Amino acid sequence: MPLDLIQTELGKDRAELTEKVEALNARFRHHSAHDVMHGALEAIDELALVSSFGAESVVLLHMAAVVNKMTPVLFIDTQMLFAETLEYQQEVSERLGLKNVKIIRADEEDVQRDDPYGALRLRDMDACCNLRKTFPLQRALSGFDGWITGRKRFQAGTRAALEFFEVEDGTGRIKVNPLAHWAPEDVRAYMEENNLPRHPLVAKGYPSIGCAPCTSPVKEGEDPRAGRWRDQNKEECGIHFVDGKMVRAGEKT
Repeated sequence: MPLDLIQTELGKDRAELTEKVEALNARFRHHSAHDVMHGALEAIDELALVSSFGAESVVLLHMAAVVNKMTPVLFIDTQMLFAETLEYQQEVSERLGLKNVKIIRADEEDVQRDDPYGALRLRDMDACCNLRKTFPLQRALSGFDGWITGRKRFQAGTRAALEFFEVEDGTGRIKVNPLAHWAPEDVRAYMEENNLPRHPLVAKGYPSIGCAPCTSPVKEGEDPRAGRWRDQNKEECGIHFVDGKMVRAGEKT
């Protein structure tokens, strides 16, 4: 097919996807997070929930389990996670009865080539995130039409205008953010009302939890994400796209 025809078809696909996302946002604008979850699982054929099994992950996992325990859950094991996170992943999966959890890891050959001693983060934190998280997730998502995230507007400047549904630039997938409008107190209330288990590191001062080498406790009064990549010009791990670009270290918008 000639290049101009390919570009025309891609433009049509993008327009159709944008129209679908706009319709979904209009439909669910005043609905609850649970309604968004339920609606997304009905409207998007191949949809996965991507979960870090971090401090607040159990909320979305619970919502998905209520709708359909067979919802695909993608858990990225960077092989640099806290032991508590790995234990929590097993506990939550069993307690909620999740039947389709897929553990995603970097290709072993890639790790041996690019980071055989686990020290890549010390000279290039961005490359480490790409190797262990971004690229494995993109490969895992290749067969899906969309994915569910736990992002919320209050978490970072890059998320201030977050909608329930968005087109992921460069992939042709839909991203679903059921908790986009939630505040911290909404998360706490949901966990308490549903008696959901808490990540053990939260009680030790970790309100946002990533890889062990790049996550530190947060002091009283600090931003909840202050312990992620502390003292680095970095807000996102690189698995999300903003304005058509994969968000990496040093790209704050």
